[in-house]
Amino acid sequence: MSWSLPRLLGGLHDNIELRLKTARQSFGHPGTKGDASESVWLELLQNYLPQRYEAASAHVVDSNGAFSDQIDVVVFDRQYSPFIFHFEGQKIIPAESVYAAFEAKQAINADQVDYAQKKVASVRKLHRTSLPIPHAGGTFPPKPLPHILGGLLTFESDWTPPLGDPLAKALAAGDTQGRLDLGCVAAHGVFNYDATGFHTAAPQDKAATAFLLELIARLQDSATVPMIDVRAYARWLV
Repeated sequence: MSWSLPRLLGGLHDNIELRLKTARQSFGHPGTKGDASESVWLELLQNYLPQRYEAASAHVVDSNGAFSDQIDVVVFDRQYSPFIFHFEGQKIIPAESVYAAFEAKQAINADQVDYAQKKVASVRKLHRTSLPIPHAGGTFPPKPLPHILGGLLTFESDWTPPLGDPLAKALAAGDTQGRLDLGCVAAHGVFNYDATGFHTAAPQDKAATAFLLELIARLQDSATVPMIDVRAYARWLV
């Protein structure tokens, strides 16, 4: 049998959807279901994002000593960021390193959208440093702080239709700090905040793969993270 790009891309989604469905149907404890679903999304990103990025469940910290809530899926830089804290199995990531923050849940509904918005806002409100960038011919000015992507990843939707007006209303209810830019309901489709400033939702048979490719495209648009001021963190060594 010859290679087929549609089959390869479709098979990636089918695997993700089956594993999310299995987690939802097979585990009785809500916490266990949640952990399993989170693991599926993390593994997808860990396997398929370019190696300059890493994905993990983590807290985010800034140089003022403030912390975010625990975030299910943080996409962060591993090429230019100098450090990540590991403590008793927990990861703590400097705010400057973060590209995206997602919550992973079983099903999307108004409560979960509101919850994800609050989680994303807890990351975006953190302080981020940005130093001038030295190069062979001199120094570039500090890089403007890029927008941190935020989103929600689920298997199912509690709404009928799954991606209809109730979803749009819930997404529009959040403020700019908590705005969800990109999300996936694996059994039904994807949603995103587009260039016109409106949330759009598109039914998609291969939603997990469509989400992955759109996330990569948006990460490409973000370029690199700002140059972190390590000394701003070092002042806490007292």
